[in-house]
Amino acid sequence: MALRLAVFLSASLLIIVTAKVASDGEERHFVNDAYAKPPAAAVAPPVGVPPAPAPPAPRLIKDVRECGPACDERCALHSRKNVCGRACVTCCKECKCVPPGTYGHTELCGVCYTEWKTHGNRTKCP
Repeated sequence: MALRLAVFLSASLLIIVTAKVASDGEERHFVNDAYAKPPAAAVAPPVGVPPAPAPPAPRLIKDVRECGPACDERCALHSRKNVCGRACVTCCKECKCVPPGTYGHTELCGVCYTEWKTHGNRTKCP
């Protein structure tokens, strides 16, 4: 009998301590076997702040001679300028496009630019 009482008291104490540790002042909801915070209220954007500008349009190439200057601009900050320039010119000649800026925005040049892969299955075009 004493053993049952000791087990009951220790289990009750454990539940109370766990409840106090888990309650940090925020209301929590039980969702999918895990505790989650209630959804935050929607925050309105600040008044008077303009939306972020859209990325510049890609450089569409009409003549192969335009690839050099466009790729020089694209690879200006690259650590390996020759490797970047060679790949960029190859992609420019094939896809007739060079993305704006020095990094990213490859999706603006379409599937040709984004899906072309190297032998190592990495994207070819910078």
